[in-house]
Formats: sequence, C-alpha cells, structure tokens
Amino acid sequence: MRVVITGSAGQLGTALQSTLSHQDLLLVDVPEHDITNYQRTLQTIVDFRPDLVVHTAAFTNVDRCELEPESAYSVNGLGTQNVALACQRCHAAMVYISTDYVFDGTKRQPYWEWDRPNPQSVYARSKWAGEYYTQSLLTKFYIVRTAWLYSRTGRSFVTRVLELANERDELHYVTDEVGSPTYAPDLAEAITKLIAHPLYGIYHFTNTGVCSRYEWAKAILELAGRPDYPIFPTQGYERPAKVPAKCELRNFCGEAQLGITLRPWKEALKDYFREA
Repeated sequence: MRVVITGSAGQLGTALQSTLSHQDLLLVDVPEHDITNYQRTLQTIVDFRPDLVVHTAAFTNVDRCELEPESAYSVNGLGTQNVALACQRCHAAMVYISTDYVFDGTKRQPYWEWDRPNPQSVYARSKWAGEYYTQSLLTKFYIVRTAWLYSRTGRSFVTRVLELANERDELHYVTDEVGSPTYAPDLAEAITKLIAHPLYGIYHFTNTGVCSRYEWAKAILELAGRPDYPIFPTQGYERPAKVPAKCELRNFCGEAQLGITLRPWKEALKDYFREA
C-alpha cells in the first residue's frame, strides 16, 4: 500500500513511520512541504498516487492558536481542505487526526463518537473545521479524535514537566483540567489496525482512563525517579485559550467493530520511561 504521512516529523508521524514501515511511504512535512499551499500539496500527493493519506500535520499549540487565529485556520482548516481535495483527486482514503477539544467538556460522562461537538477555542474550532472538510469532500475517510498526545520524539507535556522540575524548586498544576494522556506509539498502532479495514467513519482513540494535569505531572515525576519533588495542586490557571474542564473519549466504534483498544494511560507512561 502506498501511504502519505503529513506531519511526518511530529510525534505521531514519527510513530507511524515505525508501524507502517512495511508500506511504501511518502513523508511530508515543513519546510519542504506546506499544506497551506494548495497547488503544491495537490501535486505532491497526486504524483505519488497513494492509496491512503494519514493527515497528522497541524498547528497544535492551543494558546498560540488563540493569539494567531488566521494561522490556526489556515493550517488546521484550509490545510486539511487541501489534503482532502488531493485525496479526492487520486481516490485515496484519508485519516484525519482530530482532538477531544472539539467537545466543550461539560458532559458528565464520556463522549461517544456521535456526540455533537461544541468547540470553545480557536484551536478546537480550527480542528473541527478540518473535520468538516474531511466529511464534506470525501466518502473514504477515518476521523480519529485523540487527546494529550506525547512521545519520546519532540516536545510534550512530559518533557515540559521534567524541564521545569530541573529549573524550579516546586511546581503547581491544575486539578480542574482532566483528560486522557495518549502515548503516540499506542495511537499509531491503533491507526495501523484501523486502516486495514474499510470501516470508514469517526473513531475515538486514547489510552484508557483519565487524570488531571496535576495527577499526570505527579505520575511523571514519580516514574522519573523524583517522587519527593514538591508538586502542588491548584485550580483556575489563566491561559489565552478556553479548554475543556473534563473530556473523556469513549472508544466505542473501534472496540465494537474491530476490537481495537488502548491500554491504561499509566501503563503507557511506564513504557515511556522504560524506553529512555
């Protein structure tokens, strides 16, 4: 199978290179490839004649998106439109990586794949725009919503916690922002299993379970061998973007249709440190 991976140098793109190594891959990332350039994106993808495009490229800095809305919509919205139109031209299927932030976080139970989105930030609305273009322009698509992605490649919440612990005498993290940390290699494996089947639609893939930012940071420090480092819970951290207070995604479709499940987030985090 011929597969294009956009955002190939990112956390998920790098993990996908391992799980899809047996396929014929075209790796697409900036600065050589800019998905906001329609003509060049179309030419790059169509000339390769892929069977599938896994579209991971995105503007993912949530707070910067709030300050740079035009860039967010250009990359996450119009960039996805360009990739989808290229898939349309060459009859390729597409995997679009979306986010739990398309929901507002007010539901007291986990979000199912068909729950109505209500994005609250520029980042969330721009990613929802990407979902819109994917569904509007294609019939062969997988929309994969995930959350709190991290890996051993690049910067993440995990690397930031460890950096700050080396720089400061103590840390404070919120208890009123709750989600599911998701290990990029686990997500890549789930996507690789998914694309083996033409069961197109919307899927939720996160490591199971939820925690607050405080609980996640505490677990990171414990597994990094610093259980006595002073870390304190707090609430109401002010930031440019409004983010969901609690957002748990229910992986129903992937499990019910294909038996795809992801392990608990604490188990995945342990593997992160074992691979160090």
